[in-house]
Amino acid sequence: MEAVPMRARLCVAAVAGLAVLLCLRPLPSAEPTPWAAVLLFAGVCAGCERAAGARSVGTCYPVLLAAALLLPPPAAALVAVPGALLSPVERRPAALRRVWRAGQSALAVWAAARVHAACGGPAAVDAPDFPYALLPAGAAVLAFCLVMAVLDGSILVLADRVPAGRAWRGLFTRSLGPLAVHGLAGLMMAVLWRSPYGPVAALLVLPPMGVAWWALAQAHRERAAHRATIRALVQAVDIKDGYTRGHSERVGRASMLIARELGLDDERVETLRFAGILHDVGKLGVPTRLLRKEGPLTPEERRVIELHPEYGHEMVRGIRFLGEARAAVLHHHERLDGSGYPYGLAGDRIPESARVVAVADAFDAMTSTRSYRRARPVAAALEELRRCAGAQFDARMVGALCRALDRHGWHPAVTADVPAERAVPSWPPVAAGSEVAGRVPDAERRVP
Repeated sequence: MEAVPMRARLCVAAVAGLAVLLCLRPLPSAEPTPWAAVLLFAGVCAGCERAAGARSVGTCYPVLLAAALLLPPPAAALVAVPGALLSPVERRPAALRRVWRAGQSALAVWAAARVHAACGGPAAVDAPDFPYALLPAGAAVLAFCLVMAVLDGSILVLADRVPAGRAWRGLFTRSLGPLAVHGLAGLMMAVLWRSPYGPVAALLVLPPMGVAWWALAQAHRERAAHRATIRALVQAVDIKDGYTRGHSERVGRASMLIARELGLDDERVETLRFAGILHDVGKLGVPTRLLRKEGPLTPEERRVIELHPEYGHEMVRGIRFLGEARAAVLHHHERLDGSGYPYGLAGDRIPESARVVAVADAFDAMTSTRSYRRARPVAAALEELRRCAGAQFDARMVGALCRALDRHGWHPAVTADVPAERAVPSWPPVAAGSEVAGRVPDAERRVP
């Protein structure tokens, strides 16, 4: 959004203009504007935004939702504006981003307040009438979440040119869970506000939420540090072994596709992506002259290169967040028939993560053009994987990759330092001596 297209600027202007109209819309004469509550909520909301900083989005949502449950829609929408306009922004243009955030939040809060009032929520909060009060509050959270998701997707389409299907996919469902928690906190604030204890008691809901936000921010920072560590290791491998530049990232993507097709949970999918990305990190321990050697490898040189899984495992075994990815780094060259390396494991003794990465690694090696041979077509590579399933590869992982590629497709890449047209053709494959079998003739040998 740094170079903002005109259509995106028009969208921001339209959202901000609509928010202004809703905020300035006069209340019915019988319903005076509760300015004291508006100012208190707006001040608390702005304080939450400033305290959380630019990296923590949504810290003021319990306050906004409490305002939506307690105040008339125009007054509730007004609560969101000061905090959004004063919030820290890391990326430029800062002013446009603040205006967008203010307009988006105001519209979402207005919609939540409107739905809550239409469902009889104010009377349920005043009573308080539990568990009935949960129903209009839940409807208000749904309205808030829907407006936020629609506007988030719209700005992705207009500003970042993300395809519409991808821009809105999962936005509503991903945000619904966290917003439901914020909604419960907002409902608690609203009930305490109307109770004999008053607004001061309502604000006591915020400190526990602040601790939760802090813990979540710490987790996000730790995750960012993990990604930076992995990125640095992969960049080092790519610099050292120019023949396979980009290979690690693609193996990570293929491993992730297999893991998702197998129905693994999100945490394991992420771990297997890390495994694919780091599977060749042990090349940092292999002499560069061997990785870049143009001629045939001697048996001794091949034995040195085949030590790279053990080197890689030594490098990453102290990184606890990698979990089972460490086993994949060590065992991704094992074969189901026990003829692989480094330990000659067979069948189910090979860790599942290693069996996933082995298929992803071989597939990308076959479909990427290198300086010493052309890429195989995707269909031909998949056929070769099926042929080797049961002997070298786990048939379940091969099937998962085939199904995933049918659904998502694949974009092979040239990873050589020379143009693809100068590469040596390598299709059709040699039978038992093919690269996928790990027994390539020396003249063609490169470690995938």
